[in-house]
Amino acid sequence: MLKRLRERHPEYVYSVSATTRPPRQGEEEGKDYFFISDREFRKGIQRAEFAEWAEVHGHLYGTPERFLESHVSIGDDVILDIDTQGAFQLKKKHPEAILIFLAPPSFEELERRLRSRKTEPEDVVERRLDVAKRELELKNEYDHVVVNTEIDVAVAGIEAVIEQERSRR
Repeated sequence: MLKRLRERHPEYVYSVSATTRPPRQGEEEGKDYFFISDREFRKGIQRAEFAEWAEVHGHLYGTPERFLESHVSIGDDVILDIDTQGAFQLKKKHPEAILIFLAPPSFEELERRLRSRKTEPEDVVERRLDVAKRELELKNEYDHVVVNTEIDVAVAGIEAVIEQERSRR
């Protein structure tokens, strides 16, 4: 979905998160993530270098505050791909942030999608499904919910939310 949104809107700024997980095949440093050690990440937490951060599936992820501030200060629309832990931290630190929850059409469809990827072992899939159940219960805490029934429809929903929020500013 984000890939399609990027293709259609190169003017949006896409935040690159820092993570302690190892790179997956094809991922590039500084483009997909900033891959750092657990020790470096924890030092960054202590120095308040992250706009938000969370431990997800056994790894740390976070949005560098400096990156976010440099773009928000000049009026850029910055898109972050973060989980619920990070989203609520971000909203607390930056109340002007607009939270969009991307929901699957159903939990069963989410499970089918995760399993059909065949990119993770079964224990990881099960852990992701457990987390997804908890996160789905939080969707009404977001400013908007977009259901991902089909990529182009979901992207159009995100575009509509962004335009609606721009018109409010």
